[in-house]
Amino acid sequence: MSEAYRILGPADADILIVADHASNRVPPGVDLQIDPHHLSAHIAVDIGVARVSELLVEDGGFHAILANISRLVIDLNREPDSPGLVPLESDGIAIPGNVGADVPARIRDYYEPYHAEVEALTAAAHSPFILSIHSFTPSLTSRPEEVRPWQIGILYNEDERAAPIAIQALRDRGLNVGDQLPYSGRLLNATMNRHAEAHGRHYLGVEIRQDLIMDEAGQRLFADHLRAAVAQVRTSLL
Repeated sequence: MSEAYRILGPADADILIVADHASNRVPPGVDLQIDPHHLSAHIAVDIGVARVSELLVEDGGFHAILANISRLVIDLNREPDSPGLVPLESDGIAIPGNVGADVPARIRDYYEPYHAEVEALTAAAHSPFILSIHSFTPSLTSRPEEVRPWQIGILYNEDERAAPIAIQALRDRGLNVGDQLPYSGRLLNATMNRHAEAHGRHYLGVEIRQDLIMDEAGQRLFADHLRAAVAQVRTSLL
């Protein structure tokens, strides 16, 4: 085990949740030198994702690996040579504590253990279906002119198998669904590229708008939406 992640649910569950940005935790010994209120914002954590994941696990049929460190410490959904791996700023907020950070140490202590565990779980003998969960802010401080009306987005890179099925299933539930929105998975899909697409493993990548999952009612609603969408995808693909 590692402090970089936490594991929920039975290891033999048919569906594995992977949540790269589920925590705003800053480990002892790391000082980001930012105002603490930034740690509750979208730059530090995918708001609502941890609880949505917990609800899916609690209801049965899901296993989960949730990141246990903030994306401001190291972004687990980046390539290890990405300039944004240890961010110096995010949405216009400077992260002075990351200037001159020991990046190899953070890779060793957090990035590598997390991805080693994701690989072990995704490669399990029963071939779990992978559900990648993220959330997005309704508006970026640095780009206020951008309109982000989608309630949920479906992201992917080269593997498009799950996307049209999930998009239709979610639209049938009355949701405004973005296809490769609010950004494209062809630009940012590192964890799923590595652990799903590179091996031909079935997966679904979702982004939920954060203002919709800030309380228990919204989190429960979107857990139900995701459960239904994944069921439809698995029925169609497996």
